[in-house]
Amino acid sequence: MFPGCRGTLLTLKYVKGEYDMPSFTQNVKVDNQDMELYVSVPEGAGPFPGVVVGQHAGGVDTFIRTMTDRLAEAGYAAAAPDLYHRLGPDEARTPRQLKDVEMVADVRATVDFLQHHSAINREALGVTGFCMGGRVAYLMATAIPEFKAAVAYYGGNIMVALGEGVVPPFDRTREISCPLMFHFGEEDGNPSPDDMHKLDAELTRHNKTHEFYAYPNAGHAFMDFTGERHREDAATASWPRTLEFFGRHLGGVQSA
Repeated sequence: MFPGCRGTLLTLKYVKGEYDMPSFTQNVKVDNQDMELYVSVPEGAGPFPGVVVGQHAGGVDTFIRTMTDRLAEAGYAAAAPDLYHRLGPDEARTPRQLKDVEMVADVRATVDFLQHHSAINREALGVTGFCMGGRVAYLMATAIPEFKAAVAYYGGNIMVALGEGVVPPFDRTREISCPLMFHFGEEDGNPSPDDMHKLDAELTRHNKTHEFYAYPNAGHAFMDFTGERHREDAATASWPRTLEFFGRHLGGVQSA
């Protein structure tokens, strides 16, 4: 079991199937509210590198939990925060309902959770995310300096601010404090190929270390095996690159 858990432990279970890793859900406090984390950890005592997983528009669902488990299978303690936790049960659960300031607070609380456990190497933290979570990964690379690596999967709306009194993540590119990897679908409209070129130019202008990959015959959500937009070739090509990137910068495994 994950040593040193704080807060209210809601559920402890073992994921059976392709990724047979210990996982649990855990409540942490953010702005005096409970936020649920889905946490998956490798076998053994650690200390493990840690990765925060940004949800897609569907929330912390089967796809996000599976990707969190896949990171644990690869040797990373991974945690996916429920970024919709401030919304009521009858509110629309879409990215447009979220605010950048609040998401930064949510991911900050997740980082604090990971850093306060002896099983985690607090100096080796990364962030990844899919769809809106790809935007989250880009934003967190600007806002949370503890991250040593960020991997964004088809993060859209990076040129758009969520909430009043904030600027888009794109306008904060100069604040990025870690290497960034970005996976694009060549047939995606958001982020589009033009967006990819704009991001590349802005990152280059600010001398930010980055690696971009664009996958043919793939659009948005190509990693999501639960949806019709899944493209196996792109998913299979991108995941080893993600693990190698995290391995290079966090000291974990370097292949699938």
